[in-house]
Amino acid sequence: MGKSTSLTRRGFIGTAAAAAGSISIIPSHVVSGLGHQPPSDKLRIAGIGVGGKGQVNLRNMNSENIVALCDIDWNYAAKTFGQYPAAKRYMDYRIMLEEMNRDIDAVMIATPDHTHAVAALAAMQMGKHVYVQKPLTHSVFESRILLEASRKFKVVTQMGNEGHSSHSVADVCELIWSGAIGEVTQVEAWSDRPIWPQGLTRPTPGMWVPENINWDLFIGPAAMRPYHAAYHPWNWRGWWDFGTGALGDMACHVLDVVFSALKPGNPTTLEASSSAFNSESAPNSSLIRYSFPERPSVGKLKMPAVNLTWYDGGLAPSRPDSLPDGIELGQGKNGVLFHGTKGKLVCGNYGSNYKLLPEGKFAKLTMPPKTLRRVDGSHEMDWVRSCKESEENRVLPLSNFEYACPLNEMVVLGNLAVRLQGLQKKLKWDGANMTFSNLSDYDKITVANGITGAEPKRIVLNAKQFAAELLKTNYRQGWELKI
Repeated sequence: MGKSTSLTRRGFIGTAAAAAGSISIIPSHVVSGLGHQPPSDKLRIAGIGVGGKGQVNLRNMNSENIVALCDIDWNYAAKTFGQYPAAKRYMDYRIMLEEMNRDIDAVMIATPDHTHAVAALAAMQMGKHVYVQKPLTHSVFESRILLEASRKFKVVTQMGNEGHSSHSVADVCELIWSGAIGEVTQVEAWSDRPIWPQGLTRPTPGMWVPENINWDLFIGPAAMRPYHAAYHPWNWRGWWDFGTGALGDMACHVLDVVFSALKPGNPTTLEASSSAFNSESAPNSSLIRYSFPERPSVGKLKMPAVNLTWYDGGLAPSRPDSLPDGIELGQGKNGVLFHGTKGKLVCGNYGSNYKLLPEGKFAKLTMPPKTLRRVDGSHEMDWVRSCKESEENRVLPLSNFEYACPLNEMVVLGNLAVRLQGLQKKLKWDGANMTFSNLSDYDKITVANGITGAEPKRIVLNAKQFAAELLKTNYRQGWELKI
């Protein structure tokens, strides 16, 4: 841990001093005028979790100074290490932040879901701007902690739901707010995920931990368990302790345009059904129903109560009769269908490939005025731009935590409906107090054992207590989340 292939700080200073007499310092405005970005104008970025999606995020901001890279698996991260040979390498982000505090301006985080919040909060508490992959957090409580932290520490934040910066999100919002399809009372959204294993039981026995992996750091705030190749890399998504299943992986993409256009806020009720699952792993398919109350109008468009249905694992809504044959419903096996009082709008992730139905009715429709900010460039670089601006003149990136935390909360809340479906009743959500108001100590829920080779067992739990534990993770000692 803490090893580096770059020059030491002392060595760098010595080399620079020796060369000082033989070089001239060119003012930054002159270098910029020559088409180059001077080092002083570049953001100093550290990456945490750089073997998978983090590699893509760093590539999209590699015009900046990538000064440090951290991953619990140096074999998995080897390609990224090779792309930034001057960056210092770490396994433990806590050591990285401590050792390089003065040399880091911002942090990109793309670890498994269960370690997003602990890493992000640590960086924010040190005054670092943060870019955090979706889903932003593993639990509802963590979403609220990160929102509180963003307000307290006043750093620039961005969730990695990159399509939120696409123009199509703004297009769909403006179309709906113009009243083109009338008042929206129902929404259906779907995804073909999971494309990784789910519905699994915990493998036993464990395996020897490979030398290139720090298993204790992978586990992080979760309860310790033996290492197994079934968890890492990537397949952690299907395990409740580490990931958030198909819903958590995809809904921050698919439901983003719904959250942007309808501003739903907290749901009033939730209910779910799914294929078989257990205490260890998410189901292979699920259906979740959210009900949202009436909201304030947007312009002249009323926002009545709306029902949202989520489908995954091969489930999907009925194809509208008004959609012509041969035209794809959504895009790439993911999509959203808005049902309005005057028509329908169907689209893919982030409003892509949107169509108004029936087509004949809207053939001569004129697009409404563009009132929303458009991003020209990548989602990552919009964050970088904002990080460089002075606080008094700062324009925040579009998926900053004021937007992203409530969206993420809505998403991960759906997993609680899945895990509590055995109660066979609608869950009444009290968002202000972060609790289900219709659960009492008399409510019991049966949870299936998920240990491979163990005697089949169904455990009866206090549903109110179980829900509270799901809302706020029980953190392993030393990994507690505190502002």
